[in-house]
Amino acid sequence: MNLMLNINIPKPDAQISHGQKILSVGSCFTEHIGNALKDLKFSVLQNPNGILFDPASVCASLTSYITNDQYSEADLFELNELWHSWKHHSRFSGMDKAAVIQRINSSQTQAHRFLQEADWLIITLGSSFSYRLTKETSKLSESSKASPVGGGLEGAVANCHRAPAQWFQKHLLSIDETVASLDNAIHKLFRFNPALRILFTISPVRHIRDGVMENNRSKARLLEAVHHLVNKFDKLYYFPSYELVIDVLRDYRFYSEDMVHPNYLATEFVLEHFTNTFITEESGAAIKEIKKLNIARKHKASHPQTEAHQRFLQSHYEKANVLQTQYPQLDFSEELEYFSQLGGTGVNVSDPL
Repeated sequence: MNLMLNINIPKPDAQISHGQKILSVGSCFTEHIGNALKDLKFSVLQNPNGILFDPASVCASLTSYITNDQYSEADLFELNELWHSWKHHSRFSGMDKAAVIQRINSSQTQAHRFLQEADWLIITLGSSFSYRLTKETSKLSESSKASPVGGGLEGAVANCHRAPAQWFQKHLLSIDETVASLDNAIHKLFRFNPALRILFTISPVRHIRDGVMENNRSKARLLEAVHHLVNKFDKLYYFPSYELVIDVLRDYRFYSEDMVHPNYLATEFVLEHFTNTFITEESGAAIKEIKKLNIARKHKASHPQTEAHQRFLQSHYEKANVLQTQYPQLDFSEELEYFSQLGGTGVNVSDPL
């Protein structure tokens, strides 16, 4: 008896391998993929602007990396005692305006350099809804003692920073608007880095605050726009994260308590399909061994001074050493350092006893 739909994910004509550089941009789900790839020793830079949801924000951020845009204090606004950027996630916000600008510009420069040499760009789109500052926002800011408009940043925003709802106009991007924005960004990306390959995914996270029907309309527009572009361009690919959760798993037991975010089991299910599809066979073999070391590092010994635990550390130190020799392009220094301590005594297993 088959209790779940099968999904056919064709093998792409190019796959990701260790040693390649991967820039991931987009929704919170892209960070699940990015963090997993980092743990598996891939070179990943993720979300230099912080989490982004809509195509307009994603395209604006990518264009800014290409041109290495630098921000000034005039590009910030103050709200609830913090300085924010309309183009960045709140992880960049802070009380010190100069420090906020320093973090933003440092991230911009890092993204510019990384994108120039990147082999892959993973874009995870979450929503077709875009938020725009209203013309009345500057008047509202005076009464609320905030300064939301500055530095020519009127228009679409990447993050609302919990500002009053009346500061924004909510806009559902049409398929044509999304295609036009992404098409323009893709041409710029290929001129900037001709070797780049772009992998699209649609986030399975439900944006229920928009409403159930509205969320489905939003996702449908993203799906149609992305497939249009993948069919149009070479070096563009699609991975069905959305379909794996919504159509294959399709059960609330695979969601967190909020019924919105896929839980650990669902994320691991998606990642397993991702590695089977988009990771080379050689890197796939390395992944299996790296996962074993990662699991071992999470092991918490009840009695770290016992000989059994010391043998455990010794065994995994030797495994890490073998992998470092087998895959010299990867860095196992953290694992070697972790497993080198015998039972927390400070005795190094790599030294003769």
